[in-house]
Amino acid sequence: MEAAIRTRGLSRRFAGGPGVHSLDLAVPSGAIYGFLGPNGAGKTTTIRLLLGLLRPDAGEVRLLGETLTPGKRGALAHVGALVEHPSVYPHLDGRANLEVTRRLLGLPASRVGEVLERVGLANDAHRRVRDYSLGMRQRLGIGLALLGRPKLLILDEPGNGLDPAGTQELRHFLRDLVAREGLTLFLSSHLLGEVEQLASHVGVLEGGRLRFQGTLTELRERARPSLLLRCDSPARAMRLLLEAGEDPALAEGHALRLTPRLPVAEINQRLVAHGIGIQHLALEPVTLESLFFDLTTPAAREVAA
Repeated sequence: MEAAIRTRGLSRRFAGGPGVHSLDLAVPSGAIYGFLGPNGAGKTTTIRLLLGLLRPDAGEVRLLGETLTPGKRGALAHVGALVEHPSVYPHLDGRANLEVTRRLLGLPASRVGEVLERVGLANDAHRRVRDYSLGMRQRLGIGLALLGRPKLLILDEPGNGLDPAGTQELRHFLRDLVAREGLTLFLSSHLLGEVEQLASHVGVLEGGRLRFQGTLTELRERARPSLLLRCDSPARAMRLLLEAGEDPALAEGHALRLTPRLPVAEINQRLVAHGIGIQHLALEPVTLESLFFDLTTPAAREVAA
């Protein structure tokens, strides 16, 4: 199946900033692709290149199987996007905002009501947008992007400024949207924990370069979980672990941390057999956040350069 987004060697440089360098994105159709990176990594620049809002210095963009060029932009008819903040008219109500875009696109009048239902604003359609909460404005912006029944939805930091409840609501909404509409979602964010709970695939951008791309499972498999050990004799435990071929290090609170080579049960038995009392022995789950920072350390940047 053709990827929803595929780029080859996509580059754009700026005199005062890093731009993006040789991006080879591959976003599978039907995926929720989390495009992660710190502020200034080049996420918004990438999205503008994907939407034809910026011209690349080099490289190619293919959307839904069609190459995007200045003279060939047909694929964009099947793409909905929300870049940075929603472009809405605060003095108009929600329905009127959708109606303006609906007429520009030449869509049937019934589409406005359908979208209001889809984004959960049917009961607030009569209210002026200036009275909407931030979360409601974000949903209205997504509604504008959905009017044309896109096959690909591109959202740039949709969770910006939302409180935890609003972020959770947005996450449930987007997951349900992808399931119901059968579209592909490309979601840029620096909210690592939220992407971890939503995305099936991840790309990590830092300094304008793609440091990782693959499934969330593949990203987690890049690092084995660490083992945290608290016991009544850390010095003796460290010596025994070193003799067993492990490489423990001191952690906070006089604990030991290691990436175990032996089975955890065997480590426990070995220590107990030597009279060491174990207070805590547990594998620490690998989080997307810890992997992200591993990928964007100076050492990782040198490897990727």
